[in-house]
Amino acid sequence: MAIRSDEIGEILRKRIASFEAPVVDANEGVITSVGDGIVRIYGLEKAMAGELLDFPAPDGGQPIVGLALDLREDGVGAAIMGPYEHLQEGDTVRTTGRVAQVPVGEELVGRIVNAVGQELDGKGPIETSETLPVERVAPGVIYRQRVDTPLQTGIKAIDAMIPIGRGQRELIIGDRQTGKTAVALDTIINQKGTGVICIYVAVGQRSATVAQVAATLQQYGAMEHTIIVAATAADPAAMQFLAPFAGCAMGEHFMNNGRHALIVYDDLSKHAQAYRQLSLLLRRPPSREAYPGDVFYLHSRLLERAARMADSEGGGTLTALPVIETQANDVSAYIPTNVISITDGQIYLESDLFNAGIRPAINVGISVSRVGGDAQTKAMKQVAGQLRLDMAQYRALAAFSQFASDLDRATRQQLERGLRMTELLKQPQYEPIPFAKQVIAIFAGTRGYLDDVPIDRVSEFERSLLRWIDQNHPELEKDIEEQKRITDETDKALRAAIEEFKKGFAG
Repeated sequence: MAIRSDEIGEILRKRIASFEAPVVDANEGVITSVGDGIVRIYGLEKAMAGELLDFPAPDGGQPIVGLALDLREDGVGAAIMGPYEHLQEGDTVRTTGRVAQVPVGEELVGRIVNAVGQELDGKGPIETSETLPVERVAPGVIYRQRVDTPLQTGIKAIDAMIPIGRGQRELIIGDRQTGKTAVALDTIINQKGTGVICIYVAVGQRSATVAQVAATLQQYGAMEHTIIVAATAADPAAMQFLAPFAGCAMGEHFMNNGRHALIVYDDLSKHAQAYRQLSLLLRRPPSREAYPGDVFYLHSRLLERAARMADSEGGGTLTALPVIETQANDVSAYIPTNVISITDGQIYLESDLFNAGIRPAINVGISVSRVGGDAQTKAMKQVAGQLRLDMAQYRALAAFSQFASDLDRATRQQLERGLRMTELLKQPQYEPIPFAKQVIAIFAGTRGYLDDVPIDRVSEFERSLLRWIDQNHPELEKDIEEQKRITDETDKALRAAIEEFKKGFAG
Protein backbone atom coordinates (compact mmCIF):
# COMPACT_ATOMS: atom_id res chain seq x y z
CA MET A 1 0.00 0.00 0.00
CA ALA A 2 1.52 3.37 -1.08
CA ILE A 3 1.87 6.22 1.46
CA ARG A 4 0.45 9.48 0.18
CA SER A 5 2.57 12.68 0.38
CA ASP A 6 -0.09 14.53 2.46
CA GLU A 7 0.11 11.72 5.07
CA ILE A 8 3.91 12.14 5.35
CA GLY A 9 3.43 15.91 5.81
CA GLU A 10 0.82 15.31 8.54
CA ILE A 11 3.12 12.89 10.43
CA LEU A 12 5.99 15.40 10.30
CA ARG A 13 3.73 18.25 11.56
CA LYS A 14 2.59 16.12 14.53
CA ARG A 15 6.17 15.15 15.36
CA ILE A 16 7.38 18.78 15.23
CA ALA A 17 4.43 19.94 17.39
CA SER A 18 5.16 17.30 20.04
CA PHE A 19 8.98 17.90 20.02
CA GLU A 20 10.26 19.45 23.23
CA ALA A 21 13.79 20.95 23.02
CA PRO A 22 15.61 21.14 26.35
CA VAL A 23 16.01 24.68 27.67
CA VAL A 24 19.75 25.21 27.74
CA ASP A 25 21.48 28.00 29.65
CA ALA A 26 23.46 30.39 27.42
CA ASN A 27 26.72 29.37 29.10
CA GLU A 28 25.94 25.69 29.16
CA GLY A 29 25.43 23.23 26.33
CA VAL A 30 25.03 19.53 25.63
CA ILE A 31 27.17 17.32 23.43
CA THR A 32 25.33 16.19 20.31
CA SER A 33 28.18 14.24 18.70
CA VAL A 34 31.76 13.28 19.54
CA GLY A 35 34.51 11.59 17.53
CA ASP A 36 38.13 12.01 16.35
CA GLY A 37 38.80 14.66 18.99
CA ILE A 38 36.03 16.93 17.66
CA VAL A 39 32.84 17.60 19.64
CA ARG A 40 29.61 19.21 18.44
CA ILE A 41 27.69 21.06 21.15
CA TYR A 42 24.11 22.32 21.16
CA GLY A 43 23.75 25.63 23.03
CA LEU A 44 26.65 27.82 24.24
CA GLU A 45 25.23 30.91 22.53
CA LYS A 46 27.71 33.11 24.40
CA ALA A 47 30.83 31.13 23.44
CA MET A 48 33.71 33.14 21.96
CA ALA A 49 36.05 32.07 19.16
CA GLY A 50 39.11 30.46 20.73
CA GLU A 51 37.43 30.20 24.15
CA LEU A 52 38.31 27.35 26.50
CA LEU A 53 35.37 25.05 27.30
CA ASP A 54 35.01 22.79 30.36
CA PHE A 55 34.18 19.14 29.59
CA PRO A 56 33.33 16.39 32.09
CA ALA A 57 36.48 14.77 33.50
CA PRO A 58 37.03 10.99 33.27
CA ASP A 59 36.55 9.08 36.53
CA GLY A 60 39.15 10.37 38.98
CA GLY A 61 41.01 12.19 36.20
CA GLN A 62 42.04 15.77 35.43
CA PRO A 63 39.41 18.20 34.06
CA ILE A 64 39.28 18.18 30.26
CA VAL A 65 39.34 21.42 28.26
CA GLY A 66 38.41 22.04 24.66
CA LEU A 67 38.89 24.91 22.24
CA ALA A 68 35.86 26.52 20.56
CA LEU A 69 36.85 26.70 16.89
CA ASP A 70 33.56 26.62 14.97
CA LEU A 71 30.76 29.01 15.95
CA ARG A 72 27.51 28.31 14.09
CA GLU A 73 23.85 29.24 14.51
CA ASP A 74 22.95 25.73 15.58
CA GLY A 75 25.84 25.12 17.97
CA VAL A 76 29.58 25.08 18.52
CA GLY A 77 32.33 22.83 17.15
CA ALA A 78 35.21 22.30 19.58
CA ALA A 79 38.55 20.46 19.56
CA ILE A 80 39.36 18.44 22.69
CA MET A 81 42.81 19.04 24.17
CA GLY A 82 43.22 15.68 25.84
CA PRO A 83 41.47 12.26 26.00
CA TYR A 84 37.91 12.26 24.70
CA GLU A 85 36.94 8.56 24.79
CA HIS A 86 34.84 8.99 27.96
CA LEU A 87 32.67 11.80 26.48
CA GLN A 88 29.14 10.88 25.37
CA GLU A 89 26.14 12.50 23.75
CA GLY A 90 24.12 14.41 26.32
CA ASP A 91 27.13 15.36 28.51
CA THR A 92 27.11 18.94 29.77
CA VAL A 93 29.69 21.46 28.54
CA ARG A 94 30.29 24.90 30.11
CA THR A 95 32.03 28.04 28.91
CA THR A 96 34.88 29.40 31.01
CA GLY A 97 34.89 33.04 29.87
CA ARG A 98 38.63 32.68 29.12
CA VAL A 99 40.24 32.56 25.69
CA ALA A 100 43.17 30.14 25.40
CA GLN A 101 46.07 31.47 27.48
CA VAL A 102 49.55 30.25 28.43
CA PRO A 103 51.78 31.10 31.39
CA VAL A 104 54.69 33.39 30.46
CA GLY A 105 57.77 34.64 32.24
CA GLU A 106 61.29 33.87 33.40
CA GLU A 107 60.08 30.77 35.28
CA LEU A 108 59.60 28.92 31.97
CA VAL A 109 63.23 29.31 30.86
CA GLY A 110 65.07 25.98 30.97
CA ARG A 111 61.82 23.98 31.03
CA ILE A 112 59.96 21.68 28.61
CA VAL A 113 56.23 22.43 28.44
CA ASN A 114 53.22 21.42 26.35
CA ALA A 115 51.00 23.71 24.25
CA VAL A 116 49.06 24.93 27.31
CA GLY A 117 52.16 25.56 29.44
CA GLN A 118 52.05 22.44 31.60
CA GLU A 119 55.44 20.93 32.50
CA LEU A 120 56.64 17.80 30.70
CA ASP A 121 60.15 17.49 32.17
CA GLY A 122 59.23 16.15 35.62
CA LYS A 123 60.84 19.10 37.43
CA GLY A 124 57.65 20.08 39.23
CA PRO A 125 54.88 22.60 38.48
CA ILE A 126 55.70 25.97 36.93
CA GLU A 127 54.56 28.88 39.10
CA THR A 128 54.18 32.05 37.03
CA SER A 129 52.36 35.25 37.86
CA GLU A 130 51.51 36.21 34.28
CA THR A 131 49.59 34.70 31.38
CA LEU A 132 49.10 35.89 27.81
CA PRO A 133 46.46 34.87 25.24
CA VAL A 134 47.85 32.56 22.56
CA GLU A 135 46.17 34.56 19.79
CA ARG A 136 47.18 38.22 19.72
CA VAL A 137 47.08 40.90 17.05
CA ALA A 138 50.56 41.55 15.61
CA PRO A 139 52.14 44.96 16.44
CA GLY A 140 51.24 47.65 13.91
CA VAL A 141 53.71 49.38 11.58
CA ILE A 142 53.82 52.49 13.81
CA TYR A 143 55.17 50.47 16.75
CA ARG A 144 58.02 48.83 14.83
CA GLN A 145 61.39 49.94 13.53
CA ARG A 146 63.64 48.65 10.75
CA VAL A 147 65.74 45.56 11.34
CA ASP A 148 69.42 46.54 11.47
CA THR A 149 71.02 44.57 14.33
CA PRO A 150 72.50 41.17 13.45
CA LEU A 151 71.45 37.97 15.17
CA GLN A 152 74.65 35.92 14.92
CA THR A 153 73.98 32.27 14.11
CA GLY A 154 77.61 31.18 14.48
CA ILE A 155 77.35 29.52 11.04
CA LYS A 156 79.86 31.08 8.60
CA ALA A 157 77.79 30.46 5.47
CA ILE A 158 74.71 32.16 6.97
CA ASP A 159 76.35 35.09 8.78
CA ALA A 160 78.45 35.88 5.68
CA MET A 161 75.94 35.40 2.85
CA ILE A 162 72.39 35.27 4.28
CA PRO A 163 72.56 37.44 7.43
CA ILE A 164 69.67 37.33 9.89
CA GLY A 165 68.64 40.43 11.85
CA ARG A 166 66.91 40.67 15.23
CA GLY A 167 63.18 40.92 14.53
CA GLN A 168 63.42 39.20 11.13
CA ARG A 169 61.53 36.10 9.92
CA GLU A 170 63.90 33.81 8.03
CA LEU A 171 62.56 30.54 6.65
CA ILE A 172 64.65 27.35 6.82
CA ILE A 173 63.42 25.10 4.02
CA GLY A 174 64.48 21.77 2.55
CA ASP A 175 63.73 18.06 2.27
CA ARG A 176 63.83 15.79 5.30
CA GLN A 177 67.30 14.92 6.60
CA THR A 178 69.07 17.94 5.11
CA GLY A 179 70.08 19.59 8.39
CA LYS A 180 67.22 22.07 8.99
CA THR A 181 66.95 21.40 12.72
CA ALA A 182 70.78 21.41 12.98
CA VAL A 183 70.88 25.00 11.65
CA ALA A 184 68.21 26.06 14.17
CA LEU A 185 69.96 24.32 17.10
CA ASP A 186 73.36 25.83 16.20
CA THR A 187 71.71 29.26 16.22
CA ILE A 188 70.19 28.59 19.67
CA ILE A 189 73.55 27.35 21.03
CA ASN A 190 75.26 30.49 19.66
CA GLN A 191 72.93 32.77 21.69
CA LYS A 192 74.66 31.68 24.90
CA GLY A 193 75.74 34.77 26.81
CA THR A 194 74.02 37.23 24.44
CA GLY A 195 70.87 37.72 26.55
CA VAL A 196 68.64 36.29 23.80
CA ILE A 197 65.94 33.93 25.16
CA CYS A 198 65.25 31.06 22.74
CA ILE A 199 61.97 29.16 22.30
CA TYR A 200 62.05 25.87 20.38
CA VAL A 201 58.57 24.74 19.28
CA ALA A 202 58.43 21.08 18.25
CA VAL A 203 55.26 20.28 16.24
CA GLY A 204 54.32 16.73 15.24
CA GLN A 205 57.76 15.25 15.98
CA ARG A 206 58.51 11.98 17.74
CA SER A 207 58.90 12.25 21.52
CA ALA A 208 62.37 10.67 21.16
CA THR A 209 63.44 13.48 18.78
CA VAL A 210 62.27 16.17 21.24
CA ALA A 211 64.15 14.42 24.06
CA GLN A 212 67.26 14.30 21.86
CA VAL A 213 67.00 18.06 21.13
CA ALA A 214 66.65 18.78 24.86
CA ALA A 215 69.69 16.57 25.65
CA THR A 216 71.78 18.31 22.96
CA LEU A 217 70.88 21.79 24.23
CA GLN A 218 71.65 20.65 27.80
CA GLN A 219 75.01 19.25 26.71
CA TYR A 220 76.10 22.54 25.10
CA GLY A 221 74.81 24.71 27.94
CA ALA A 222 72.00 26.22 25.85
CA MET A 223 69.07 24.94 27.91
CA GLU A 224 69.76 27.73 30.44
CA HIS A 225 68.33 30.28 27.98
CA THR A 226 65.81 28.05 26.15
CA ILE A 227 62.14 27.06 26.50
CA ILE A 228 60.98 23.93 24.64
CA VAL A 229 57.29 23.81 23.70
CA ALA A 230 56.48 20.24 22.64
CA ALA A 231 53.38 19.00 20.81
CA THR A 232 54.51 15.58 19.63
CA ALA A 233 52.99 13.31 16.99
CA ALA A 234 51.17 11.46 19.81
CA ASP A 235 49.40 14.64 20.97
CA PRO A 236 45.93 15.61 19.69
CA ALA A 237 45.79 17.78 16.54
CA ALA A 238 44.41 20.65 18.67
CA MET A 239 47.61 20.71 20.75
CA GLN A 240 49.78 20.64 17.62
CA PHE A 241 47.71 23.50 16.18
CA LEU A 242 48.08 25.55 19.37
CA ALA A 243 51.80 24.95 20.11
CA PRO A 244 53.36 27.59 17.76
CA PHE A 245 50.91 30.25 19.01
CA ALA A 246 51.70 29.33 22.63
CA GLY A 247 55.46 29.55 21.98
CA CYS A 248 54.98 32.89 20.24
CA ALA A 249 53.09 34.30 23.27
CA MET A 250 55.99 33.20 25.52
CA GLY A 251 58.45 35.02 23.24
CA GLU A 252 56.25 38.13 23.03
CA HIS A 253 56.42 38.48 26.82
CA PHE A 254 60.19 39.06 26.57
CA MET A 255 59.83 41.31 23.52
CA ASN A 256 57.22 43.48 25.30
CA ASN A 257 59.63 43.89 28.22
CA GLY A 258 62.35 45.30 25.96
CA ARG A 259 64.32 42.05 25.74
CA HIS A 260 65.35 39.87 22.80
CA ALA A 261 63.89 36.48 21.92
CA LEU A 262 64.36 33.92 19.13
CA ILE A 263 61.66 31.39 18.26
CA VAL A 264 62.07 28.30 16.07
CA TYR A 265 58.92 26.65 14.66
CA ASP A 266 59.93 23.08 13.79
CA ASP A 267 58.05 22.62 11.60
CA LEU A 268 55.13 24.53 10.04
CA SER A 269 54.41 21.79 7.45
CA LYS A 270 53.18 19.52 10.27
CA HIS A 271 51.41 22.50 11.83
CA ALA A 272 49.46 23.03 8.58
CA GLN A 273 48.64 19.31 8.46
CA ALA A 274 47.26 19.41 12.03
CA TYR A 275 45.13 22.43 11.09
CA ARG A 276 43.93 20.63 7.95
CA GLN A 277 42.90 17.65 10.09
CA LEU A 278 40.93 19.87 12.48
CA SER A 279 39.29 21.80 9.64
CA LEU A 280 38.17 18.71 7.74
CA LEU A 281 36.74 17.15 10.91
CA LEU A 282 34.89 20.42 11.56
CA ARG A 283 33.41 20.06 8.03
CA ARG A 284 35.00 23.23 6.70
CA PRO A 285 35.22 23.33 2.89
CA PRO A 286 38.60 22.06 1.62
CA SER A 287 40.72 24.09 -0.79
CA ARG A 288 43.95 23.20 -2.65
CA GLU A 289 45.57 19.94 -1.44
CA ALA A 290 42.56 19.63 0.96
CA TYR A 291 43.92 22.46 3.15
CA PRO A 292 41.27 24.93 4.36
CA GLY A 293 41.05 28.28 2.57
CA ASP A 294 42.46 30.19 5.55
CA VAL A 295 45.71 28.21 5.91
CA PHE A 296 47.63 31.23 4.58
CA TYR A 297 46.08 33.38 7.31
CA LEU A 298 47.02 30.72 9.88
CA HIS A 299 50.74 31.25 9.21
CA SER A 300 50.66 34.96 8.38
CA ARG A 301 49.03 35.91 11.69
CA LEU A 302 51.61 33.78 13.50
CA LEU A 303 54.72 35.04 11.70
CA GLU A 304 53.66 38.71 11.64
CA ARG A 305 54.01 38.71 15.44
CA ALA A 306 57.81 38.59 15.02
CA ALA A 307 59.03 42.20 15.12
CA ARG A 308 61.61 44.72 16.22
CA MET A 309 59.72 47.15 18.40
CA ALA A 310 60.32 50.90 18.29
CA ASP A 311 62.44 52.41 21.08
CA SER A 312 59.32 54.10 22.46
CA GLU A 313 57.84 50.58 22.90
CA GLY A 314 60.90 49.24 24.69
CA GLY A 315 63.00 48.23 21.66
CA GLY A 316 62.51 44.47 22.24
CA THR A 317 62.72 41.96 19.39
CA LEU A 318 61.23 38.59 18.48
CA THR A 319 63.08 36.80 15.67
CA ALA A 320 61.32 33.86 13.99
CA LEU A 321 62.98 30.90 12.25
CA PRO A 322 60.11 28.86 10.77
CA VAL A 323 61.05 25.46 9.30
CA ILE A 324 59.28 23.95 6.28
CA GLU A 325 59.83 20.42 4.97
CA THR A 326 59.57 20.02 1.19
CA GLN A 327 58.91 16.87 -0.81
CA ALA A 328 61.51 16.08 -3.51
CA ASN A 329 62.94 19.64 -3.39
CA ASP A 330 59.61 21.09 -4.55
CA VAL A 331 59.55 24.66 -3.22
CA SER A 332 56.52 25.47 -5.40
CA ALA A 333 54.08 23.33 -3.37
CA TYR A 334 51.20 25.04 -1.53
CA ILE A 335 52.56 25.47 2.03
CA PRO A 336 56.19 26.27 1.02
CA THR A 337 55.09 29.06 -1.38
CA ASN A 338 52.70 30.44 1.26
CA VAL A 339 55.39 30.70 3.91
CA ILE A 340 58.07 31.97 1.46
CA SER A 341 55.73 34.86 0.59
CA ILE A 342 55.24 35.77 4.28
CA THR A 343 58.87 35.59 5.46
CA ASP A 344 61.80 37.99 4.93
CA GLY A 345 63.94 35.45 3.09
CA GLN A 346 64.77 31.75 3.08
CA ILE A 347 67.72 29.46 3.70
CA TYR A 348 67.29 26.59 1.23
CA LEU A 349 69.01 23.33 2.16
CA GLU A 350 69.50 20.86 -0.69
CA SER A 351 69.73 17.09 -0.31
CA ASP A 352 72.26 16.76 -3.21
CA LEU A 353 74.69 19.13 -1.47
CA PHE A 354 74.11 17.37 1.86
CA ASN A 355 74.86 13.98 0.33
CA ALA A 356 77.99 15.43 -1.35
CA GLY A 357 79.33 16.30 2.13
CA ILE A 358 78.76 20.07 1.87
CA ARG A 359 77.30 20.89 5.28
CA PRO A 360 75.46 23.09 6.00
CA ALA A 361 73.96 22.18 2.61
CA ILE A 362 72.91 25.73 1.67
CA ASN A 363 71.97 26.39 -1.95
CA VAL A 364 73.34 29.92 -2.31
CA GLY A 365 71.54 30.53 -5.61
CA ILE A 366 67.99 30.59 -4.22
CA SER A 367 68.72 31.36 -0.56
CA VAL A 368 68.22 35.02 0.28
CA SER A 369 67.82 37.41 3.19
CA ARG A 370 65.53 40.31 2.32
CA VAL A 371 67.03 42.33 5.15
CA GLY A 372 70.45 41.62 3.65
CA GLY A 373 73.39 43.90 4.43
CA ASP A 374 71.28 46.01 6.82
CA ALA A 375 71.64 43.25 9.40
CA GLN A 376 75.36 42.69 8.86
CA THR A 377 78.25 44.23 10.76
CA LYS A 378 80.62 46.41 8.72
CA ALA A 379 83.51 43.95 9.29
CA MET A 380 81.56 41.07 7.73
CA LYS A 381 80.39 43.28 4.87
CA GLN A 382 84.02 44.25 4.18
CA VAL A 383 85.23 40.65 3.88
CA ALA A 384 82.11 38.93 2.48
CA GLY A 385 80.41 41.66 0.41
CA GLN A 386 80.77 39.76 -2.90
CA LEU A 387 80.88 36.25 -1.44
CA ARG A 388 77.26 35.23 -2.06
CA LEU A 389 77.40 36.35 -5.72
CA ASP A 390 80.79 34.70 -6.21
CA MET A 391 79.58 31.40 -4.74
CA ALA A 392 76.41 31.43 -6.88
CA GLN A 393 78.54 32.09 -9.98
CA TYR A 394 80.96 29.34 -8.98
CA ARG A 395 78.12 26.79 -8.67
CA ALA A 396 76.81 27.73 -12.14
CA LEU A 397 80.35 27.63 -13.58
CA ALA A 398 81.11 24.26 -11.96
CA ALA A 399 77.98 22.77 -13.57
CA PHE A 400 78.95 24.25 -16.97
CA SER A 401 82.63 23.21 -16.76
CA GLN A 402 81.67 19.53 -16.61
CA PHE A 403 80.88 19.76 -20.35
CA ALA A 404 83.82 22.03 -21.33
CA SER A 405 87.22 20.58 -22.13
CA ASP A 406 89.29 23.76 -22.43
CA LEU A 407 88.86 26.57 -19.90
CA ASP A 408 90.64 29.90 -19.88
CA ARG A 409 92.91 30.90 -16.98
CA ALA A 410 90.43 33.31 -15.32
CA THR A 411 87.70 30.63 -15.30
CA ARG A 412 90.07 28.04 -13.86
CA GLN A 413 91.10 30.53 -11.17
CA GLN A 414 87.45 31.21 -10.29
CA LEU A 415 86.76 27.48 -10.04
CA GLU A 416 89.80 26.92 -7.81
CA ARG A 417 88.83 29.82 -5.51
CA GLY A 418 85.21 28.56 -5.41
CA LEU A 419 86.35 25.04 -4.43
CA ARG A 420 88.38 26.42 -1.55
CA MET A 421 85.65 28.78 -0.35
CA THR A 422 83.14 25.87 -0.40
CA GLU A 423 85.57 23.91 1.75
CA LEU A 424 86.08 26.92 4.06
CA LEU A 425 82.32 27.40 4.57
CA LYS A 426 81.84 23.79 5.69
CA GLN A 427 81.22 23.55 9.41
CA PRO A 428 80.67 20.67 11.86
CA GLN A 429 77.37 20.52 13.72
CA TYR A 430 77.08 22.10 17.20
CA GLU A 431 80.28 24.13 16.70
CA PRO A 432 79.14 27.72 16.17
CA ILE A 433 82.06 30.10 15.49
CA PRO A 434 82.33 33.55 17.16
CA PHE A 435 81.86 36.56 14.88
CA ALA A 436 85.52 37.79 14.93
CA LYS A 437 86.89 34.33 14.10
CA GLN A 438 84.45 34.08 11.15
CA VAL A 439 85.69 37.44 9.83
CA ILE A 440 89.35 36.32 10.03
CA ALA A 441 88.64 32.97 8.29
CA ILE A 442 86.61 34.55 5.48
CA PHE A 443 89.22 37.36 5.13
CA ALA A 444 91.87 34.68 4.47
CA GLY A 445 89.64 33.06 1.82
CA THR A 446 88.37 36.13 -0.07
CA ARG A 447 91.81 37.84 -0.06
CA GLY A 448 93.39 34.85 -1.83
CA TYR A 449 95.48 33.38 1.00
CA LEU A 450 93.93 29.94 0.44
CA ASP A 451 94.53 29.83 -3.33
CA ASP A 452 97.72 27.78 -3.00
CA VAL A 453 96.53 25.61 -0.09
CA PRO A 454 95.61 22.04 -1.14
CA ILE A 455 91.80 21.59 -1.05
CA ASP A 456 91.96 18.69 1.41
CA ARG A 457 93.94 20.87 3.86
CA VAL A 458 91.68 23.97 3.84
CA SER A 459 89.83 22.99 7.05
CA GLU A 460 93.12 22.20 8.77
CA PHE A 461 94.54 25.57 7.59
CA GLU A 462 91.51 27.42 8.99
CA ARG A 463 91.64 25.71 12.39
CA SER A 464 95.39 26.17 12.72
CA LEU A 465 95.24 29.83 11.63
CA LEU A 466 92.52 30.72 14.16
CA ARG A 467 94.39 28.91 16.94
CA TRP A 468 97.69 30.61 15.97
CA ILE A 469 96.12 34.10 15.90
CA ASP A 470 94.47 33.37 19.27
CA GLN A 471 97.87 32.62 20.78
CA ASN A 472 100.10 35.14 19.00
CA HIS A 473 97.85 38.06 18.01
CA PRO A 474 94.78 38.07 20.32
CA GLU A 475 94.52 41.86 19.87
CA LEU A 476 93.35 41.36 16.23
CA GLU A 477 90.27 39.40 17.29
CA LYS A 478 89.57 41.85 20.12
CA ASP A 479 89.87 44.83 17.77
CA ILE A 480 87.39 43.35 15.23
CA GLU A 481 84.98 42.47 18.07
CA GLU A 482 85.04 45.99 19.51
CA GLN A 483 85.24 48.09 16.32
CA LYS A 484 82.78 45.91 14.34
CA ARG A 485 84.84 46.86 11.27
CA ILE A 486 88.30 46.29 9.81
CA THR A 487 90.35 49.47 10.00
CA ASP A 488 93.36 50.04 7.71
CA GLU A 489 95.70 49.19 10.60
CA THR A 490 93.81 45.96 11.36
CA ASP A 491 93.82 45.05 7.65
CA LYS A 492 97.64 45.43 7.46
CA ALA A 493 98.20 43.58 10.73
CA LEU A 494 95.87 40.76 9.65
CA ARG A 495 97.61 40.35 6.29
CA ALA A 496 101.03 40.30 7.99
CA ALA A 497 99.81 37.75 10.56
CA ILE A 498 98.36 35.41 7.90
CA GLU A 499 101.53 35.64 5.78
CA GLU A 500 103.65 34.89 8.86
CA PHE A 501 101.43 31.89 9.73
CA LYS A 502 101.57 30.58 6.15
CA LYS A 503 105.38 30.30 6.26
CA GLY A 504 105.12 27.95 9.21
CA PHE A 505 102.08 26.06 7.82
CA ALA A 506 103.75 25.37 4.46
CA GLY A 507 106.87 24.13 6.23
